[in-house]
Amino acid sequence: MNNKALSRILERAEALCLERGARLTEQRKAVLQLLCVSDKPLSAYELLERMRGVVRNPAPPTVYRALDFLLGQGLAHRLESLNAYVGCAHPDHPHASQFLICDDCGDVAEVEDPTVARSLKAAGKEIGFRTRRPVVELLGTCAQCISEGEESIC
Repeated sequence: MNNKALSRILERAEALCLERGARLTEQRKAVLQLLCVSDKPLSAYELLERMRGVVRNPAPPTVYRALDFLLGQGLAHRLESLNAYVGCAHPDHPHASQFLICDDCGDVAEVEDPTVARSLKAAGKEIGFRTRRPVVELLGTCAQCISEGEESIC
């Protein structure tokens, strides 16, 4: 991610928090920035390690509180299958996310398909199930890893 794109994301996050009456502190912003520039999802302890160069004396509770805030504001997502976090690609509005997670390289793509969300909501409603956090994680192989695998076979 280039600096211009990162600046836009951080500015948008600040604006959203201001509109919502929430405070994006420097530590919270640092965690969001680390999530956004990472090429893979990060666990809380990976974030803690990376924060050591950014924030003075970071502690696990600091990281977890920042993550709770970012999750609550819709600025980040928790990937249950990886026990890790990513920055949100669509923070402007609440949404049900679907994630495509590559088992080979760890790449994660966030997809927002309302058709999938409606289908799952309808299926749950049919059996009397109320969804609290409608997140779908699909594990597989990304296009780049597939093409690299095909090259090595030839």
